[in-house]
Amino acid sequence: MKWFRILFDFYLNASIHVALAVFSFVKITEIYFGLPANDSLNYCLFFGTITGYNFVKYAGVAKLHHRSLTTTLKAIQLFSFCCFLLLCYYGYLLTIPTVLLCIPFGVITILYAVPFLSGFQKSLRTFSYLKITVVAFVWCGFTVFIPVFDAGKELDFTLLLFVLQRFFIVVVLVLPFDIRDVQYDAISLQTIPKKIGIEKTKRLGLVLMIISLVIEYCMQLEIDSKNSFLGFFFLVTIFLMRAQKEQSKYYSSFWVELLPILWWVLLLGFRNY
Repeated sequence: MKWFRILFDFYLNASIHVALAVFSFVKITEIYFGLPANDSLNYCLFFGTITGYNFVKYAGVAKLHHRSLTTTLKAIQLFSFCCFLLLCYYGYLLTIPTVLLCIPFGVITILYAVPFLSGFQKSLRTFSYLKITVVAFVWCGFTVFIPVFDAGKELDFTLLLFVLQRFFIVVVLVLPFDIRDVQYDAISLQTIPKKIGIEKTKRLGLVLMIISLVIEYCMQLEIDSKNSFLGFFFLVTIFLMRAQKEQSKYYSSFWVELLPILWWVLLLGFRNY
């Protein structure tokens, strides 16, 4: 049991779980629009997510405490470096236009963590409301724009609705994390729960999910995705409404991030039913 807990914590702390969530979103995009699976792109995004998230989470820690890093953090650094090499390998297999489209989203990810404003004291994550907007925008870029562009699909009204829906969904999935971090974030970091309160944050998330549900029924798709999305809608709503400042260790980091994976599984299940 001890080794299972160690491996499970490493799975979460090394961002493998969130990378699977991103991977699931990409696969959902492929299913919704009938895109051909591009394994090189999918693996590139998977390993890129691990590399990017670990850079955002641990770059500052490693810089300040590089001589006294724990064994776990050193293992995560080594794992992240291996993932970076795999990112480069699969990125090399992509077309040049696809790589060029990935670059702006990658730069935004770096600027999210690296201070470059106000005398190099502030990064994008320190600005009110910009943190959650940047996260949602980058996730939309990597899980919608890039797969669609790589497949050569033209931009249409249904795709725009899908992008808007994905943006709202990611915003809602971030809210339980922001609710959890209310008691830990610096006063200067004005997240949505800090600005409007936890209960209003939950109501805002519910409104966004209802809009996402309406969008689902408005999109003209070749597949019947409504039943799977309805299941996803109720799961997200339940976890959002139950989110509190005092959460269990795995409430957001595992269960909330599991929801996109469950949506993908539901979508596959209803398609094969």
